[in-house]
Amino acid sequence: MRICFLVDYRSPIAQSWIEYFIETQHEVHVISSHEAVAPTPGPDSLHCVPIGLANFRSRPALRRHLAITGGNDTPAPGLASATVGSLLRRISSNVQDAYQWIAPYEAYLHAGKISQLITEIKPDLVHAMRIPFEAILGARALSNLNVPFLVSVWGNDFTLQARQNRQVARATRSVMRRANALHADCERDILLSRQWGLDAATPTLLVPGNGGIRSEEFFPGCRDDGFAQRWDIPVGSPVVLNARNFRPGYVRNDIFFAAIPDVLSAVADATFVCVGMRGNPIAERWIRRYDIAHAVRLLPVMRRDEMASLFRLADVAVSPSNHDGTPNTLLEAMACGAFPVAGDIESVREWIRDGENGLLCDPNDTITLAHTLVKALQAPLLRERAAVTNRRIILERAEYHRGMRRAEGFYSKIVESSSAAELHVLE
Repeated sequence: MRICFLVDYRSPIAQSWIEYFIETQHEVHVISSHEAVAPTPGPDSLHCVPIGLANFRSRPALRRHLAITGGNDTPAPGLASATVGSLLRRISSNVQDAYQWIAPYEAYLHAGKISQLITEIKPDLVHAMRIPFEAILGARALSNLNVPFLVSVWGNDFTLQARQNRQVARATRSVMRRANALHADCERDILLSRQWGLDAATPTLLVPGNGGIRSEEFFPGCRDDGFAQRWDIPVGSPVVLNARNFRPGYVRNDIFFAAIPDVLSAVADATFVCVGMRGNPIAERWIRRYDIAHAVRLLPVMRRDEMASLFRLADVAVSPSNHDGTPNTLLEAMACGAFPVAGDIESVREWIRDGENGLLCDPNDTITLAHTLVKALQAPLLRERAAVTNRRIILERAEYHRGMRRAEGFYSKIVESSSAAELHVLE
């Protein structure tokens, strides 16, 4: 097949899908909404059409300011720099909020370029991963092209993003009307897609967002004490791992940090490891506010193999989100034997039975989260039983190679069943 991916190619999830189709000898073309460097081996072609914040962040002046903040995973050099960095992050956040209103209109500006590229590539299928804003752009670009259009829904596309304003809601409905097929990582989003305009006869695929868990990398095993020492994690300390990074609006890291003192009052030697937060002035401010520096380790963004080692090191993996699909980090934790503590939301309940293979709680309540973390840390037998159950669940429902073979078959069926008369073309 000749496949065109419309993605943010910096995303590890997008890379995971594209890597499979390159390895299985399909002709792969990528149109990225952000500047990205192709891996080796890479796709047959890579085109960059920066949209929205990608244009804003690419400006040299802003890049220099972000370097001052330590946003490249290095600590900010000094108090003055940290103050400037904090201010610039707030500005960037406000710009991002404003862009939620502007982006649907911006699809009109770039649709012609995307349409031209797709016409030149002549793909059998276009796959847009994420509604805001790649699929919005794709639906507009394909409005007059008879090309099968597959849309992936990620995490909070329906539950949060589409509800932010009328423009995004209207664009989301247009995407669902144009889509010839839908991929989601939870059953909830397949049901919601019908409410947002996806035809009941449109085929759907249910597999994890990144295709699944690579069982050859994410598996239970002994703790690597050398790896722990490398990141200043005390050997033998109970470890709580937060791998969710900063995702304002739906991951309640503010609640997580506020809960740490209460957890420490019950489990004094616990260590809290936070991935993707090194040099982040907000996290550093929370650490100072709650006087928890001795118990918290802020780590940079980690490679996939390093994440596997971290999950094997962790007793508990926490996902304090109040909007989500199926978090990839939740599945990675389950695969490695880390005990899940997660927000009690519908999509997570598709994987976790409270009190059996994990614990669920209100992610918006500090006391509840602290109590749940303490309960998990003080229940070694529950954690051991859950590790066995979760490993089986991952192998049966979320193994990468099995999931991607299903995706490959799904692609083939879309291409085979599609014809000019059958495709949904926007009026």
